Amino acid sequence: MAGPGGGAPREASGGAPGGRRRGWRRRTVLGGALGGLLACVSASSQHESVARPLALEPLPAGSKLDALGGLVLDTGVIGFGGLSALHVDDALNLTAIADIGRWLTARLVLRDNVPQGLAELRSGRLLDGAGLPLARGHAGDAESLAKLPGGGWLVGFERWHRIRAYADFASPGRYVAAPPGLEAAPPNGGLESLAVLADGQWLAIEEQNPWPAPAETRPAWIGGPARWRRKLYLPAPGFDPADVAPLPDGGALVLERSFTILAGFGTRIVRLSAAQLEGDEVMEGEELLRFAPPLPMDNFEGVSVFPHGGRQLVALISDDNQNFLQRSLLLLFALNDG
Repeated sequence: MAGPGGGAPREASGGAPGGRRRGWRRRTVLGGALGGLLACVSASSQHESVARPLALEPLPAGSKLDALGGLVLDTGVIGFGGLSALHVDDALNLTAIADIGRWLTARLVLRDNVPQGLAELRSGRLLDGAGLPLARGHAGDAESLAKLPGGGWLVGFERWHRIRAYADFASPGRYVAAPPGLEAAPPNGGLESLAVLADGQWLAIEEQNPWPAPAETRPAWIGGPARWRRKLYLPAPGFDPADVAPLPDGGALVLERSFTILAGFGTRIVRLSAAQLEGDEVMEGEELLRFAPPLPMDNFEGVSVFPHGGRQLVALISDDNQNFLQRSLLLLFALNDG
């Protein structure tokens, strides 16, 4: 595990900690070539085969979000599910990662801001520092995604808690200094939320609290390597933070998730202001939307905010847990109040 000072363990083949990296240069070259071969390209224009439209009922008058529509993703065509983090840019380029160590890119097809499908699908395996595919499980449990301003990506992982930086997803993932104390996170309750804010600072929020009190808050950090500053985040009772996305005004949207056997999945979208992010008080977001029928109730784990058509759009993606009883959904909303 990464230590409090950001030190990273050495890797053996497959991304597990420990061991010497013999022949690193040769493995990097071979691993990069292997990563390229593992990338699956599906450039078909038949975006209907990848995803089909899902109509959403209008939200009540006065809501802070408009429901635009959604997509039901065909994980059989994609090749996998488990989608756990999302990024969409202003050119409608969509990037997602899965908690089985996979990535995918596509172009989001909209008509009048209503989702129609996905086109130009590509997918592949996330790579370790030597350019070899991350093994599914302990090494490959990718849960959070952030776009770097100069290009490239940050990916946060659970179980083996760490952050990797990728120039692109055909390249090896190098370690970056994770927040001090992240290594104490519960195995399945780590870095679900990671974002690069409008001012360039990084924001990280743990899904669960490893300490006995105050149990209702979640550890959070703002800053970046060598300049992390400790904060606390307060979700709604029964909810956990599942992802975070930057807003252009310096704030952020946080996606919260809940689950009980009786009630099933719950979803909340809340907004943090730039002042809350910079201050020392516990961060508690303004609720913009709490899902209720007829909105689809599923395991939403990824959120992204992007400008399109003169509006700020909010996209959510769900993790089907590789379970045939669940769906991989992409939902699209628009902010009503800027």
